[in-house]
Amino acid sequence: MSGVERFEDLVAWQKARALTKAIYLVSQQGAFQKDFGLSGQIQRASVSIMSNIAEGFERGSSADFHRFLIMAKASCAEVRTQLYVALDIGYLDTTEFNQLQKQAEEVARLVGGLRVSVERKIKS
Repeated sequence: MSGVERFEDLVAWQKARALTKAIYLVSQQGAFQKDFGLSGQIQRASVSIMSNIAEGFERGSSADFHRFLIMAKASCAEVRTQLYVALDIGYLDTTEFNQLQKQAEEVARLVGGLRVSVERKIKS
């Protein structure tokens, strides 16, 4: 990526990090924390977003970075889906759900935009 030397400088990674922290905080409260399956899965999915951005960036090739960004965006969808489950079974109230969904959607948009940018670089 032009001008970016570290994955930590990518806004998509920074926002994914913030989302991961928020997911961990909410999934370690109340009944949510006792549901080891769902809490563990949503935590892993959120970590996967930031991990795939970092790993793809560090691979050093645009093609690899592009592939990992696709996986990161898919993990965003996984987190969003699991948030619906948490809402539906009462682990999250509507306010918490809306805030987390908003964060997850922002991360998905940023990752998607980065993917398109990398794809253009590959094709040029």
